[in-house]
Amino acid sequence: MLKSLGRHPLVLSAIGSFLAGYLKLVYHTNRFVLEPADMHDDTEKDLPVIVAMWHGQHFMVPFAKPKHWPAKVMISKSADGEINAIAARKLGLGLIRASGGRTAHQIKKRGGMRGFIEAVRALKDGDSIAMTADVPKGPARQSGTGIVQLAKHSGRPILPVAVATSRSIELNSWDKASVNLPFGKGSIASSDLIWVPSDLEDDDLETYRQQVEDGLNAATRRAYELVGRPNG
Repeated sequence: MLKSLGRHPLVLSAIGSFLAGYLKLVYHTNRFVLEPADMHDDTEKDLPVIVAMWHGQHFMVPFAKPKHWPAKVMISKSADGEINAIAARKLGLGLIRASGGRTAHQIKKRGGMRGFIEAVRALKDGDSIAMTADVPKGPARQSGTGIVQLAKHSGRPILPVAVATSRSIELNSWDKASVNLPFGKGSIASSDLIWVPSDLEDDDLETYRQQVEDGLNAATRRAYELVGRPNG
C-alpha cells in the first residue's frame, strides 16, 4: 500500500513541485559564474543544440539556458522520471517522455525510438534538446551512442554542459548523484560544440561517442574546479 501511495499522481506532483521550488532556491542563493563567459552569446548562432549532461549531475542544468531559448528535455517514463518531469515543466522546459537503452529490448520498452523521432522533430522546429548522455543504469559517465545518432540525423551540434555547486551531498547511487545545496558558489561550464557528419558510418560512431564523453568529463571537471572542488 505504501509503495502504491508513493506512485499516486498527487504524491508525485507534490514531490515534483517541491523539487522545482528547491532547485530555484539553490540557484538564487548561489553565486553562479559561466565558463566560457560568452557561452550564451557564442552558442546562440548555432541554436538549436543538443545539450548533453550526465545522470546525477543534471538537476541544475535547466538554469544553464537563457529563458528565451525554447528547449525540451528527454525524461524517462518511470516514477522517478515523472517527478523530474513535473519539476522540469515548472522550470519552463518542454518534455519528451522517453529514454535510451543498451539493447533493442530496453530501447523499445523505454520508448526510445518514439522519443528519438520526437526529438528530431523538435530540433527541426527550433527547440534545443537536453538529454543525459549516459544510459540508465550505468555505467555512470560513459556516453552511449544515442546522442550521437540524434546529432547525425538532426544536423544539430552537441553541447556538453555541467553545473556544480560548492556545497552538495553526494549520494551512493549508480549515477553518483549530487544533491546541490544553497548558500555557496555555483558554476556552469561547457565544452566545445560537437558536430556529427550526416553521412557518418555506424563504424565511426565510437569516435564521436568518445568526444561526447571527453567533452562532458572536461566540462564537469572545470565546473567543480570553479567552485573550489577539484574532484568532479
